[in-house]
Amino acid sequence: MYIKRHIENVIKKSFNTYPAVLITGPRQVGKSTVLKNLYPDFEYETLDDVYMIRAISSDPTGYLRLKGTPFIIDEVQKVPDLFGSLKYVIDKDKRNGMYLLTGSQKFELMKNVSESLSGRVSVIDLLGLSYREIKGDKFDKPFLPTIDYLSSRKPISKHDINDIWEIIHKGSMPALYENNERDRERYYSDFVNTYIERDVHSLVQIGDTLTFMQFMVALAGRTGEILNMDSLAKDIGVSAPTIKRWLSVLQASNVIYLLQPFSLNTTKRVVKTPKVYFTDTGLVCYLCRWITTETLINGAQAGNIFETYVVSEIIKSYYNAGKEPNLYFFRNGDGQEVDLIFYENGKIYPVEIKKTASPNIKDIKSFKVLANYFPTIEVGEGGVVCTAESVLPLGQGSKIIPVNYI
Repeated sequence: MYIKRHIENVIKKSFNTYPAVLITGPRQVGKSTVLKNLYPDFEYETLDDVYMIRAISSDPTGYLRLKGTPFIIDEVQKVPDLFGSLKYVIDKDKRNGMYLLTGSQKFELMKNVSESLSGRVSVIDLLGLSYREIKGDKFDKPFLPTIDYLSSRKPISKHDINDIWEIIHKGSMPALYENNERDRERYYSDFVNTYIERDVHSLVQIGDTLTFMQFMVALAGRTGEILNMDSLAKDIGVSAPTIKRWLSVLQASNVIYLLQPFSLNTTKRVVKTPKVYFTDTGLVCYLCRWITTETLINGAQAGNIFETYVVSEIIKSYYNAGKEPNLYFFRNGDGQEVDLIFYENGKIYPVEIKKTASPNIKDIKSFKVLANYFPTIEVGEGGVVCTAESVLPLGQGSKIIPVNYI
């Protein structure tokens, strides 16, 4: 059963206005599936066979001419020589709607795109299923903690925090929802093994696969925290440069998202290290061995995993609208922190994330600090995303925002 994706409209619009569209995202989030459902009559090929890759590499231009257009190419990064040939064919034909490309290694892809396809391709990010998509909700505006957004947001599913925790534990991979009989533990075990064998080995020589797996487990236990490479290196028994290199692999594959601090070159003391979030909470639960939802809810990391879920849902709301989120966090040297800062139209909109159902004014006390650190920027509306049932005023222009309003 195919679950309709919100990004479909963005893909169709881009394909009508660019010669090529490139969909990037982690493995198994549905990149090729959405394209094959949108364009079932198009020629499709996935570049996962070593003999095929060798043959295409010997004459990439001839390969493209042989296939014609429109044409869907899955995992295009596996044949880097294709990018120059794509440029040649596109420049010769000068038509929109020629190629649909997918890839799961964004950094390598963007290097080839910037060198060969700049101005010829629309790049679209796709993550796993959003809560809206799982529930069949057609609402497609990117999240912002404003009255305008909240007044237009009417969730079609009733508030059920237990259901949301089940989704957090299950994860966002389409295969787990398209076939409810699929074993979740087996799925993520296969996912991790395939990811390490194919993507990780192609990007960096890791040597010891077990050590890299230990690194992923250790990082999953730190999701929602300030990134500390020295601590990770000490726990895993490798060097800090190795940790940095391995982090770049996870980031290139969109397995993690590094949330940058908001500073605007302030001279005051602010944290300058990013926070790390996994883009799929189901993968975190698998790596941390939270076998049941009850184990997750009652565990010491429940707050961090809830925060990870909220951040990933917010990012999806932007990606699925074809936009890049201007999303940051704030923390100063005194430990005052704002979980999320949206920077839009010259304003900053602060958000706290709490798994409580009853936040209070103390939860937004750090919002006042922002005006002191950034006096030239207006601080707009804010809120606390939490497990409460209803949108309610919290004071100081902030709101209580139920998590199903993302």
